Amino acid sequence: MNKFIYSAILLFIILKPNLFSNDIPDRPTPPRLVNDFANILSNDNARDLENKLVAFGKQTSTQIAIVIVRDLSGYDKADYTVRLADKWGVGQKGKDNGIVIMVKPKTPASNGQAFIAIGYGLEGAIPDAIAKRIFENEMNPEFKENNYYAGLNNAANTLMSLTKGEFTAVEYYKKTRKSKVKSPIPFIFMLILFFSIFGRARRRRQHSIGHSIPFWIALSMLGSSRGSHGGSFGNFTSGGGSFGGFGGGGFGGGGAGGSW
Repeated sequence: MNKFIYSAILLFIILKPNLFSNDIPDRPTPPRLVNDFANILSNDNARDLENKLVAFGKQTSTQIAIVIVRDLSGYDKADYTVRLADKWGVGQKGKDNGIVIMVKPKTPASNGQAFIAIGYGLEGAIPDAIAKRIFENEMNPEFKENNYYAGLNNAANTLMSLTKGEFTAVEYYKKTRKSKVKSPIPFIFMLILFFSIFGRARRRRQHSIGHSIPFWIALSMLGSSRGSHGGSFGNFTSGGGSFGGFGGGGFGGGGAGGSW
């Protein structure tokens, strides 16, 4: 009897990843970067986002995928998004330069949920603390008004600008900081940013994409900062063409999100 129980447990452990992965949508066919399984975007809005992300991917090789789902099948938003990102292989193999923006819209019965999953190779350019601020500043205000396209477009523009090096994580933090009063918060934030970047570096593969920021430089930049959030960064527009498919990028759990 014990042997039967042990065998059953062992079989469950072996099959567990596959059982869970069945709750995650398969790669889209034909491949797309914008996948609206909840039907909240108009055709024109979905096409605009798709064209923008396809063009960006062709220019930089970085892939940003938007996935809108009806429910999370019992998963935590972070777990669901990272599993989906790994299953689809968003980003390029060996570069791990993929990003997945997952949104579960708000319904009368449940809160809205969103998460931005960051591939291994982009964790230096977009630390978890910055992904959180992108949700809070670019997405959440629009999502609360049911303006899903605007929130997604804002987030996509900001992520593209960060990965292209048009501004750094520290510059984005300074621009979106709401408080004008001097306080220890910037120092605390930079400590978190420092440990986020260099803590993940130990787990990262022997490559680096993005713009990691030396701690002492970042800290000096924040020393006399002022300012408030003044709208979305970036304004990337270009013809897209067709999307050729995902390249097999990997994810290690980096990113952040929230609910509304």
